[in-house]
Amino acid sequence: MSDIREITDFSSPELDVYARLSERELLRYDEPLSGLFIAESPKVIERALDAGYEPLSLLLEPKHIEGEAREIVRRCNVPVYTAPLEVLTRLVGFQLTRGVLCAMRRKPEPQPETVCANARRIAVLEDVMNPTNVGAIFRSAAALGMDAVLLTRGCADPLYRRAVRVSMGNVFLVPWTHVDDDWSARLHALGFQTAAMALTDESISIDDAAVAAEPRLAVVLGAEGDGLAPRTIASCDYTVRIPMARGVDSLNVAAASAVAFWELGKK
Repeated sequence: MSDIREITDFSSPELDVYARLSERELLRYDEPLSGLFIAESPKVIERALDAGYEPLSLLLEPKHIEGEAREIVRRCNVPVYTAPLEVLTRLVGFQLTRGVLCAMRRKPEPQPETVCANARRIAVLEDVMNPTNVGAIFRSAAALGMDAVLLTRGCADPLYRRAVRVSMGNVFLVPWTHVDDDWSARLHALGFQTAAMALTDESISIDDAAVAAEPRLAVVLGAEGDGLAPRTIASCDYTVRIPMARGVDSLNVAAASAVAFWELGKK
């Protein structure tokens, strides 16, 4: 049975994770362990629980205890902090989505070889720094058949609150991990060919038959604005582009990812 606690003291240290710690501080909260993150909304929290993430506490409106969050409260034997929405909004500094937050413990990240062991189609994100784009890419990856996502260290964290929310919890459905600069060599050692999404004189159409025929393929997407680094493009086996109309030269990285995942995931 969860421990229901009405909020009366805003300075309570138990509420620091919701009210006073930044995303970076949450990540480093219990070093050398894996840190914490905040999941927001009942659907997202349910997906995190289903994926095996450990809840530490809940913060929600009283109406949700027997309402939308009833099953979550039942599943989580943790403190449940509660107050009216206007009080919660003052506490956390923004309007809550569906009035439910959950502090959860991160898992240790697996090795890329583990994440990719049984994968056919994966995405590699190079320095995609906007959490909204990262979340949207994960949502597309889950919906359109990507088996895993690898992220360079310069990417926004998939477990940042905004990334989790934009993904609709799909960051918990697609296996992922961070990679170091040797990711291309490690993927080639696993039998993957790599396809850089970039506009160059050597780019081929994303529906090229040779790309589609690859048994194991990594789609490599770059940062907003600058795109992939030249050395990354040079290291890839293919450079592919999405055909455009009306003189448009490119798409936002999240939109481009959806097109690429659809085209390459259906083969």
